Amino acid sequence: MGFMQSVKKVFSTGTETRDDHHDERFKTHYYKSMKDKAMKDVEEMFRRKNNYTVASVSEEHGEIIIHVKDKKKVFLVATVIMVRPMRTAVDFSASTETILFTDFGHSRRLIVELYKELDKRLPFAGIGLGDNLSKKIF
Repeated sequence: MGFMQSVKKVFSTGTETRDDHHDERFKTHYYKSMKDKAMKDVEEMFRRKNNYTVASVSEEHGEIIIHVKDKKKVFLVATVIMVRPMRTAVDFSASTETILFTDFGHSRRLIVELYKELDKRLPFAGIGLGDNLSKKIF
């Protein structure tokens, strides 16, 4: 991790996952599932949690918007995209409401916990597989 990435990590109130993230914990997770089932499982995971409110579900865009009111208020977006049959990607974007310049790693810990729980709910296929999945199968 470079110097600027370290500085951004410390002075951050939010965290996003993506395929090419420099930190393995925040790379996109892929599951052996169809999009509809993954959407339902992700939504159900949030509906069962105390202090989590599912504000909006967009099947068309594959997005679930969640408000977390626990120790800190967090605006969370879960994105579910099917990249090929039986390969669905799940990404998270968490933004902590705070008056400070940092959330002291709260959004990072939240995403790590969510991925751990989701890995138990859905058949895990791997992380950061975007480049491999976009190659031709032939």
